[in-house]
Order: sequence, then structure tokens, then C-alpha cells
Amino acid sequence: MTALLVTGGSGKLGLPTVARLRTDGHDVRVLSRREGEGHAVGDLRTGVGIRQAVDGIDTVLHLATRNGRGDVALTRTLLEACRSAGVRHVIYMSIVGVDRISLGYYREKLAIEQLLASSGVPHTILRATQFHDLVARLFSMQRHLPVVFAPSFSFQPIATEDVATRLAELAVAEAAGRVPDIGGPEQLPAVDLARQWERAASVQRRIVPVSLPGRVFAGYSAGYNLVPGPASASQTFADFLAERHGTRA
Repeated sequence: MTALLVTGGSGKLGLPTVARLRTDGHDVRVLSRREGEGHAVGDLRTGVGIRQAVDGIDTVLHLATRNGRGDVALTRTLLEACRSAGVRHVIYMSIVGVDRISLGYYREKLAIEQLLASSGVPHTILRATQFHDLVARLFSMQRHLPVVFAPSFSFQPIATEDVATRLAELAVAEAAGRVPDIGGPEQLPAVDLARQWERAASVQRRIVPVSLPGRVFAGYSAGYNLVPGPASASQTFADFLAERHGTRA
């Protein structure tokens, strides 16, 4: 049984990851600012309790994010505590294309990857494509507009459960630096994904493709957010929508 600490353990990815690790029989603590069953109390923003939270931990899965608002500083605090405590492995969750798409949040994720590489702490970096929920939210936030705008590029959405499965595999492996990226089973134009969402959510709107100038849009249009090669996950976007809405697109 491995002793694990998960940051961001109550988030979209954290919840299925913690559940999978516990199902596999690991001793899992979730870093939290509040006391609770299975929690290790600590605050990455202030550093209070972090050194104590990593005591006796073999592997840390760093899934916490504030969407780029100081994530580098939070990670530096975590790594300093891990180095002091002799943590043998830190696993970091990143995003496909952070080194090629000029988005502020991506630049922050890339900076954290570089921080890990220079930290001297044994680590593994896993990049994944966009989660199903994020792609669905791109459309659902427009449900009250007269049309639904869809970017004129493709996504390769992946289930958080599939990413959690991969993280659980890495948690019992040796530190490996950056491992192969993981992506969903289908690469589909955003317009097609919008149509699937529209049917599943019973929303009748015209889908309007959108193309914008700038380096960020150009990076997505070039496919830098996609993973070439065979599929590394099983749940399709249609499967996700069927679970959420009870109807298949």
C-alpha cells in the first residue's frame, strides 16, 4: 500500500482520481485547508501545514490549480516541502499544447513543468487534452443565446475517469519525467461536438463556426491541442453527454 497525497482532490479530476486510488487500496490523503476524514490540513497559498502534510508520503499527485492565478508560487511551496520531507515522487497534471499555444494559463502550466524539471525532486508530468465537461461548458454557457458559436478547430475531449485511471497507474510507477500525452478517443471539429451537445441537451440553436485572429486561435487551428496516434481513452463525448442528459446524441 502506497501513501499518497492529492492536491486538488475535491476538483473535477481530483474526485475520480482519489476514488480510483482508494479502490486500488492506497492510503490517500487529500490536501485541504479544512479538517475532515481523509484530509491532510495545509494551505499552499501561505505554506502553513504543507511540510506536515507531506510527512510520511511516498507520492504526491499535484492536481490543484487556481487557473493560472499564482499556480507557480503554489507549486514552488509544495516542492520545497516535498524536497525537505524526502518525497520520492511528484506527479503533475498538465495540458496538451502548453508549449505551443500562447494562452496565459498554458504559459503558467509550462512554467510549472520547467520548475519541476529543475527542482531535483523526482517527478512525472502527464499532459491531457480538454475534459468532456470543459467542452460541454463551452456550449452550455451559450444556451440562452439565439445561436451557439463553435470555434473552427477540433477538440479531442477526454473523460476525467480515463485520466484518473492513468494517474493511478503512474502513482505506482517510478518517476519518469514527461510521459506520453493522453487524449480522448475522437478528434472532432468543435461544430460537430456542438451539434452532439445540442441534441443531447434538447437545445435547438443554429451552430455558427467562428474563426478569430491571433496566435492562440492559430495554435488550436494547427492541432497543437490534439494527441496523434492510437486512442488512449475509452469514453467518447457522446457517451459523456448520454450520462449527463440521459439521452444519446
